[in-house]
Amino acid sequence: MPLGKKTHFEVSEAAEDWTVERQGLLEKKISEMGLKLEGSPLEKIVLQLYDELQSAGLELKPPVFLADEWGCPEGVPAIGIPFFLADERLSRIEEEMMEMIEAKTEKEILSYLRHEAGHAFNYAYRLYETEEWHDVFGPYSRPYRDDYQPNPFSRNYVRHIPGWYAQKHPDEDFAETFAVWLSPDSNWREYYKEWGCYKKLLYVDRAAKKLGKSRPKVAVPDYVEDLSYSLAEHYQRFGHQPVKVPAYFDGDLKDIFEQKAPKGKESEWLAADKFLTRHRRTLVWKINYWTGLNDAVVRGLVNHFIERTKSLNLWVDPRKSTDVLLEIVAYATTLAMNKLYKGDFVIK
Repeated sequence: MPLGKKTHFEVSEAAEDWTVERQGLLEKKISEMGLKLEGSPLEKIVLQLYDELQSAGLELKPPVFLADEWGCPEGVPAIGIPFFLADERLSRIEEEMMEMIEAKTEKEILSYLRHEAGHAFNYAYRLYETEEWHDVFGPYSRPYRDDYQPNPFSRNYVRHIPGWYAQKHPDEDFAETFAVWLSPDSNWREYYKEWGCYKKLLYVDRAAKKLGKSRPKVAVPDYVEDLSYSLAEHYQRFGHQPVKVPAYFDGDLKDIFEQKAPKGKESEWLAADKFLTRHRRTLVWKINYWTGLNDAVVRGLVNHFIERTKSLNLWVDPRKSTDVLLEIVAYATTLAMNKLYKGDFVIK
């Protein structure tokens, strides 16, 4: 046996140990897990954010606390980071439960921190209350909607967090613009010079130079979030909620996939439901990214395809698997765009 390679027994034993540990963590209150920023991999990333703020001429150092999700409490210049990023075991559970981690690498986490720092700067100096801010970004009082309809090719907004997030609300537009302005390698003066959002970047630059050394209007608090509930309760609240999808698509799925495998070839061909399950994460992520349709809705659509292809006993010829994947991506993206801009997957 090659040195360092685990036996099947060792792999099975490790899986069993993880199942027991995982269940114990799910039953435990998050507030009792001893989670801290200090000493975790997050600490140095937060310090890097502070260095960037200082290098950009800002004295503001918004306190960072562990929360149930990314965000700043409205009007409060403090940054919440998802608690599971402070512990590798909890990050593993997040990835298992949600099929992805919204920001996993150091680069991604820092990207999100810059965005939240934009909110903190906005709230610390109450910029959103000024007439100039409204003229540049729009009314802060605009309803905040999760089902916004982004234009992926608009040049009136910067591009930072996936999902064309600047288009969600004026407050998010400011935070995204700030994040691009703050990023040391964004080269925003050149990259965005001909874009409609350039005036927004110039506004952030002026505001930072004017207010960077002054005392915030809003006191910077030592903010602590109540996490006195179990990990299982957290996923009951934030976990995937089933999205009902009408059974419109059986005929199209029969066109995309094979209706039967050649006799004696079943072991070589791929069951369509297993093929889709294998690619589900990528399908959901990419379609959500490029269309901006809520990921729960995209996931509901893909899960519906999985259920129907299983019921219809559809197959994939392994020689054509790449073509099939391209076709299902194109098909699902078209349906997603219909849902986003026309209100339903199928235009009647």
